[in-house]
Amino acid sequence: MRSRYTAYALGDSGYVQRTWHPLTRPRSLDLRDGTRYLGLRVHEAQEEFVTFTAQLRLPDGERYALRERSRFEQVGGAWLYVDGETPEA
Repeated sequence: MRSRYTAYALGDSGYVQRTWHPLTRPRSLDLRDGTRYLGLRVHEAQEEFVTFTAQLRLPDGERYALRERSRFEQVGGAWLYVDGETPEA
């Protein structure tokens, strides 16, 4: 989870793609839209689920908190992101 956050922050779409499950991975990914990543807080990691909040500054300057419960699957010894849901507030 933390390595994927870092890859998003650095604009490393190749790493994000490589750590995304092939059944749900998008064909392409552009991470250079001007979003700034300000912090990550992992709330819970249990079995294949990780719940986190990422603090972002969007290109228009607005601050945004992305909270997600992500699901990962282990494939060939590596944990790959499958999908995520936004928990109800």
